[in-house]
Amino acid sequence: MRIRRLTYGIALILMLGWLLWIGRPILIPVLAALISVYVLSSAAETMRRVPLLGYLPAWGRRALVLLGFTVAVVLLFVLVLTNLGQVAAALPRYESNLDLIVNRVAAMLGIENEPTWETLRRATFDQVDTRALIAPALLSLQGVGSTLFLVVLYASFFMAERGMLARKLVIAAGGEENGRRALSLLMRINDRIGGYLFVKTTVNVILAVASYALMLLIGIEFALFWAVLIGFFNYIPYLGSLAGVVAPVLLALAQFGSLGMAVLVLVALSAAQIVVGAYLEPRMMGRAFNLSPFVVLLSLAVWSALWGLPGAFLAVPMTASLVLVLAEVAPTRPIAVMMSATGRL
Repeated sequence: MRIRRLTYGIALILMLGWLLWIGRPILIPVLAALISVYVLSSAAETMRRVPLLGYLPAWGRRALVLLGFTVAVVLLFVLVLTNLGQVAAALPRYESNLDLIVNRVAAMLGIENEPTWETLRRATFDQVDTRALIAPALLSLQGVGSTLFLVVLYASFFMAERGMLARKLVIAAGGEENGRRALSLLMRINDRIGGYLFVKTTVNVILAVASYALMLLIGIEFALFWAVLIGFFNYIPYLGSLAGVVAPVLLALAQFGSLGMAVLVLVALSAAQIVVGAYLEPRMMGRAFNLSPFVVLLSLAVWSALWGLPGAFLAVPMTASLVLVLAEVAPTRPIAVMMSATGRL
């Protein structure tokens, strides 16, 4: 009997994984919109404590934050599109700076005149046409633009139907008791995920602003573009912080042609990441983030394998929701306890 249940469980997991992988073009915009609604709803509730805005009705606050979200998505898309074109124009100068660095390092090692060095250079650096890499990126923006449009569209409908959700949930559950239990679970998920995403978004905005100021002082080109990317990469646990630092450091190396400037950028951005990640974020997050570090890494690996970069962004909210659902079912509650950080659900 146990072997049969185990077999059925493994088959169900494999089937769900296959369905998630096949359905990612549809599921990613829907889940991204749903998670966006969590942030927007938390922002609308926070507006109740803002002078003047707090007098607006609930639908007015939701409409206002939805309008701001739409404008932000459009501005983000325009920013990425504009900066990719500017990067393409600056690539020849970057390539010459990188070539000077390579030659300088080769001279320090005493291999600049060796035949082996010329062979290595022809086989590696001379084979890379960085300008040709921009064209696929520009073409992929068409798919990104379509996805962003669907996210905004779905988020609009989700926000419009929030008022009827409780009534429909009671009817779907088949009774007041089951409906109250399902509604209680949904509210817990909303509070936990909404709180986590709202705080995480606030922290990411602070990190992006600090990084932008540092890069502007140093003189990094496209500082606003890189600051926005740093803020978005910070949604990815652990690896996102690393990616957010590495990209501007490589840009500084190509822009200035100096290892010293690259080290300066590395130290400045790492300091901002440490202050925000080690001091500010834990104090603001509270119990909203209650997942074991190993579970976070595992979920990051699983969702990234299924959905790539979008899966990395969505890994933590979806896993946290799964833990709350598992905690409500008696046979799976021990699994939820083991997946949590403190054992308290």
